[in-house]
Amino acid sequence: MSHHRAKRSSDSARAPSAPAFPTNKEAPDLPSKTRIFCDILASRADDDVDAALDKADIRGVTTADVEQVLRLSYAHPCAATAFFHWAGNRHLGHEHHSPYSWNLVVDILGTNCLFARMWDTVESMHSRRLLSLDTFASVFSSLAASPGCSSLEAFMDMPRYGMTQDTQALNSLLSALCRADRLYDARAEAGTRPDADSYAILLEGCEAAADRRAARDVFDEMVRDIGFDPDNVPAYDAFLTTLVSSDSSTALPEAMYYLDFLNRHGCSPGAGERFFHAALGAHLEAGELHGATCLWARFVGRGGLVPDVEMYNTMIMLQGTLGHAEVIVDYLDDMIFNGVFPGTYTYNVVLQLLLEGRELHKAAAIFSEMTGIKVWSCVVENGLPPLEECGNMLVSKLKDVRLPEACKYAEDMVDRGIKLSLSTLSKLKRCLQKIKKGDIYDHLLRKWKAH
Repeated sequence: MSHHRAKRSSDSARAPSAPAFPTNKEAPDLPSKTRIFCDILASRADDDVDAALDKADIRGVTTADVEQVLRLSYAHPCAATAFFHWAGNRHLGHEHHSPYSWNLVVDILGTNCLFARMWDTVESMHSRRLLSLDTFASVFSSLAASPGCSSLEAFMDMPRYGMTQDTQALNSLLSALCRADRLYDARAEAGTRPDADSYAILLEGCEAAADRRAARDVFDEMVRDIGFDPDNVPAYDAFLTTLVSSDSSTALPEAMYYLDFLNRHGCSPGAGERFFHAALGAHLEAGELHGATCLWARFVGRGGLVPDVEMYNTMIMLQGTLGHAEVIVDYLDDMIFNGVFPGTYTYNVVLQLLLEGRELHKAAAIFSEMTGIKVWSCVVENGLPPLEECGNMLVSKLKDVRLPEACKYAEDMVDRGIKLSLSTLSKLKRCLQKIKKGDIYDHLLRKWKAH
């Protein structure tokens, strides 16, 4: 059993590198008594903690005080445990320690690889009927993070403590093992039937481990055991991301094959952002414009996914490098209409690609826009007058060449409390109505009236 093995090993065992624990030094606005307790625990061996705590003569120690001190004392596990017992004996009575305090002690000891003492605490909690899945989640995590310890055996021991080996417990175990990069152990037979979440956890573990073969095996097992579930987007997203991110020359076609396979079974991961991001990058690397455009239409057009800046940048680079510089400004406009605002990198890429594609008129408009925005940013940051005139001039200038940017800076002015003139607002209204984007004007008008 895992706890017997742990007890035979030395309690002085430590992980190869100690993690950085939070302490009271980084916590502002702590009550003075909490800070005093933490300082005592940080400066005393566990055999004289009681005397130092008694000498401090602090009264009115509460359950909340104990919890707060324990949270900040992970770096001093023996002293923290001594404080826990001292507070129970002197102030609370052990029966009045909160379950959370007990779980903190288990976590502190396990995190520091003091497994014999951790299991003794679990036994004490069991005798008081305080054990919960949270307790074992902590145990699983600590054992999984320690080489040579088996959290699977701890899972098998749960009935001994009156705990049920249900699917929720299994998923807690799988999460701990996958976080510790122990995918092989996570796939071992646990004797409890997995559910959709179990397979999502395993496939996310395969993704983290970049294990394409294991991902295919887990996927096949999932389909065999629970079939297809349209709601299990995390599992499909992780599986497809693992495939498309591998170094194999067949990675992209294989991922697209499985995407179509899932789609035929009603399980297209339309909200799978990680896969979409990785797949766009793979299409860029392969120079596959048609495939990227179809993917964009599937996820963004039909799936309703709102791309982020990196996704837009990928499509802009793909279109531009393959000689389609004339359409990249459309992506720039689309970004802004979707509330995804380009940064300096995006503008520089767009400008470079427009120049390379001999789209000189569009390049000049972008360059002028970049210059105007730079000046406006300087004016705003330094509070230089006249703010209102500069802002309205920028919006009016942009509306004829870059309407999305004009709307963006008009809204920014309103948010900053800088007066957007009625004349400027009316000009935006006419431009937006021409392209059937009246909803954007309505949104801006509501904000304008509210300010």
